[in-house]
Amino acid sequence: MRREELLDAAEELLADQGSSALTLAAVAERAGCSKGGLLYHFSTKEALIKSMVERLIEEFDELVAAQGRDTYTKNYLAATFAAVRSGRLRRWAVVTGASGNLYLLAPLREAMARWHREGLESEPDPAAAQIVRLACEGLWDVASHDPGLYDDGHYAELEQRLLDLLSA
Repeated sequence: MRREELLDAAEELLADQGSSALTLAAVAERAGCSKGGLLYHFSTKEALIKSMVERLIEEFDELVAAQGRDTYTKNYLAATFAAVRSGRLRRWAVVTGASGNLYLLAPLREAMARWHREGLESEPDPAAAQIVRLACEGLWDVASHDPGLYDDGHYAELEQRLLDLLSA
């Protein structure tokens, strides 16, 4: 059993049944492997949650890097909307909600600080860049708790308005 499949199974379990259902035995059952197979990769529930958080951060960093826009904030903005449209943000709410432990969320706090500082000094308007990044955080929060609130047209309009703010 691959490590990624175990992380997928844990995320699915969280999404389907909530954090109280997240046990190593339940994850192993969901993944179709033995508990020993799971323990080979994750010795504790905390190690499993920490790995889920780290994977989410890594995936978002890759999404930002893949955007190819001219500033970090524009890449961050495009990555945020790509994540919203794909439903990836729901995973963030599920995984971070499962933690309940500040130690396990430390990598996320560090990533958030990095995302909000990255390349700020090279932005044409650093204050506008900060506003756009903070708006992305608000969008993440709303979209993760109510994924159907906005349709694609509304997202496109919001994204364009935020891009306009960066160009003003």
